[in-house]
Amino acid sequence: MKRSQFIPALLALPFTLLMSCEKSSAPVGADHPKAAKKLTIAFLPKSKGNSYFIACEKGAREAVQELGAELLFDGPTNTDPAKQNEIVENWMTLGVDVIAVACENREGIAGPLKRAQEKGIKIVTFDSDTTPDARSFFVNQATPQGIGEALMDEAARLCAEEGEFAIITATLTAANMNEWRKFIEARLAERYPKMKLIDTKPCDDQKDKAQAETTNLISANPNLKCIMAICSPAVPGAAEAVKQAGKAGIVKVVGLGLPSENKAYLKDGVTQSVILWRVADLGYLTIQAAYAVGTGALEVGSKSIHAGKLGEIQIDGTSIILGKPFVFTKDNVDQFDF
Repeated sequence: MKRSQFIPALLALPFTLLMSCEKSSAPVGADHPKAAKKLTIAFLPKSKGNSYFIACEKGAREAVQELGAELLFDGPTNTDPAKQNEIVENWMTLGVDVIAVACENREGIAGPLKRAQEKGIKIVTFDSDTTPDARSFFVNQATPQGIGEALMDEAARLCAEEGEFAIITATLTAANMNEWRKFIEARLAERYPKMKLIDTKPCDDQKDKAQAETTNLISANPNLKCIMAICSPAVPGAAEAVKQAGKAGIVKVVGLGLPSENKAYLKDGVTQSVILWRVADLGYLTIQAAYAVGTGALEVGSKSIHAGKLGEIQIDGTSIILGKPFVFTKDNVDQFDF
């Protein structure tokens, strides 16, 4: 090449490089900016064998496929806060980009999550929160007040606003369920003076243990009118106990659970109401939020997030709220497949 030809070509090089850089940083769609590399999002349920979290995982995998991210899914076999902490520590060593976790122990997991933040890993919680300084956002299925009041109102309706009832929870340390119980008890005191909460029993997220605890409650409390089961495995567990005791329709069953796990009991009149939300959508929204945080598209102070097929989702402070609880009954349960 002659010198006269070389100089113009050299002068044009910065312009060519600039155009190339501008092209590579262009946004992908209207939802999120393109990540500099493929994001790795680690998804940690309370227990990976729980049907509720299997449904969450289904929604999460749909979202990562849409976004072009990589998903790591792991969790304790049964509810185990120490195992959750161990998994977080392992993911820190791997150097994942974002951790999305349903926290079994609110305070207990805060330390590992804070250490992960110090390493540059973004933290999003879902289903059950940690302390606010240990994460960026909490993806909430509904407000704790909305869930607690919906459960209490439904139990009161079934019991004609009077009589004894008991609660079956997952564990006594489950942060989200303790919040729900707080609002259940507040609603009870405010609205239903003729109803009495006689006991709260943990089932460790196990159907068999929920059945055993319900059987004991029925035997020890002849005036028991309702079991309120507030974790997914507890609802069919309580229903089976009521069925085996020959108390269907006498001891009402209401709770938070999957329609697929409770359809037969609803149809048979053993369980009267199941309250929940679209669980796969919770997993989907969690990954949408995790990806947005990981790419820098979502920052504290944002008022909403565009979450793919879910559209615009509102943010209250640092809580991204999926929506209001839904009541499944024998009349509508066939409309749902999760």
